[in-house]
Amino acid sequence: MSEAVVVALITGGLSLVGIIITTARSNQQLFAKLDKQSEINDQKLDAKLERFQAVTDTKLDELTREVRRHNDFAERIPTLEEKAKAADRRLTDLEHRAG
Repeated sequence: MSEAVVVALITGGLSLVGIIITTARSNQQLFAKLDKQSEINDQKLDAKLERFQAVTDTKLDELTREVRRHNDFAERIPTLEEKAKAADRRLTDLEHRAG
């Protein structure tokens, strides 16, 4: 082999090694940035989820309170109906006695 071919092969090999090293370091930096960004995004997502959970809990508490109020009315209405019927009977009896 001539000296020119050997020099070209050595130069090409060293260039290839340089490109591989540069690409590997660039990839490491890129992955590090992606990991950092992913961690930041995860923290933001966790904060949003916590806020949504707090809102959901508040709405659930409010709904529970309203259901309890409704149940109280549902229990009291039959009692009121019975009292109204009894009062109506008394009134009817009084009207018959007076009339």
